[in-house]
Amino acid sequence: MSRTETTKPIALPAARSTSELEPFRLYERVRYQECDSQHVVFNARYGDYIDLAITEFLFAVMPERDPANNMFEIQLKKQTIEWFAPARFKDVLEIAAFPVKFGTTSFTMRFELRIDGEGDPIVTAEAVYVHVTDNNGTWKSTPIPAVERAKLEAAAKGHVIDHAGHFATRR
Repeated sequence: MSRTETTKPIALPAARSTSELEPFRLYERVRYQECDSQHVVFNARYGDYIDLAITEFLFAVMPERDPANNMFEIQLKKQTIEWFAPARFKDVLEIAAFPVKFGTTSFTMRFELRIDGEGDPIVTAEAVYVHVTDNNGTWKSTPIPAVERAKLEAAAKGHVIDHAGHFATRR
C-alpha cells in the first residue's frame, strides 16, 4: 500500500464513529518479535509504538511534510511511560495521540494505548518534542512556526490509520 492509501481516514463502525472530539488514532498489531520470554510486549517496545504514532500523527497533520528535506524537524526531549496491563502477541493496539501543551519551541503529546481500542488504557505516555532546525550540522531549538503550530493544535482529530487491518476484519 502507498502512504496515501494508508493514511486516509476510514469509515469506522457505528460504535466508534469519527467526530471532531476524538483524537488521532493508530492501530498496530503486536508482532511476535516484540514480545519477551514472559509472552508479553517487552517494555522498551512501547517507546517504539509511541515513535511510530508521532511519525504517523505528523504525516496526518502535515501531509506535505518531507522529513528528507528537513521540513519541520523535531527531537524527543523527554518521554514518560506508565504501564497498567500487558499487551500480547497478536493483540491490536489502538494508540491515541493528542497534544496537551505548547511552548515556544516545544510541544507535549499524550499517548494512550488500548487493546482493540476498548476499555481503560493499558499504557499512557507523555512525550516532549522540541522543534529544531539544522544550523550547519548542529540542530538548534527554534520557535514552532505559527502555521505548523496551528496544524499541531488541530491534532488530526478523528483521523484513523489502521496498519493492523483491524477494521477490515471486524466488518
